[in-house]
Amino acid sequence: MRRQDLYKEFIEAAARCYVHALQHEEPDIPGFVDLYAKIDRMRILSSPKIVEIAEGIARKIVDTYSEPDKGFVELREMVKSGSVNLIRDFSVACRVEFEILQAQQL
Repeated sequence: MRRQDLYKEFIEAAARCYVHALQHEEPDIPGFVDLYAKIDRMRILSSPKIVEIAEGIARKIVDTYSEPDKGFVELREMVKSGSVNLIRDFSVACRVEFEILQAQQL
């Protein structure tokens, strides 16, 4: 259950940081510290693939701060195109990892 909790917490923290980055130019430093702490915990518990994807999410969030703030119309277009879903690949990789772990326990 530890790993599932960590992934859930990471997804929630990354989503909060991403929303903040879409709307602000100044980074949420405490949010980043929390996000990177979760990535470091993943280095202990998770596969290298999970860590790699999580690091990519963090880089994308940092890069988003250098882009212009997004208004509602831009966000709506991001939703339509699917580009707003920054965490999808992470979620899929977590599901695959859990399936592998379950198969190993049988």
